Amino acid sequence: MNEILNFLSDNLDVIYILTFAIFLGFEVISKIPTVLHTPLMSGSNAISGVVLIGAILLIRVTEPNNYLALAIATLGIVLGTINLVGGFAVTRRMLEMFKNKKTK
Repeated sequence: MNEILNFLSDNLDVIYILTFAIFLGFEVISKIPTVLHTPLMSGSNAISGVVLIGAILLIRVTEPNNYLALAIATLGIVLGTINLVGGFAVTRRMLEMFKNKKTK
């Protein structure tokens, strides 16, 4: 229990920034109209790609016995990949709506 309290007290600034980023992200996302949501999602694929690359770099430099960092990096890789693939799938469907349909 003391280790957890020491970790929290040592990383209090990071916890504040993470909490602020979560609330700020929620507020920004909730204010976007649904018409703009799909085009903006394709732009967020770049952010997911950066998260994915960062998680890969983190997992490469992490000590083998640092299980917390390895778990966070693995979670970042999995969630970043899911978000990236899903974003490209939605973008492809959106772009198909604008294609001319050829009549036979």
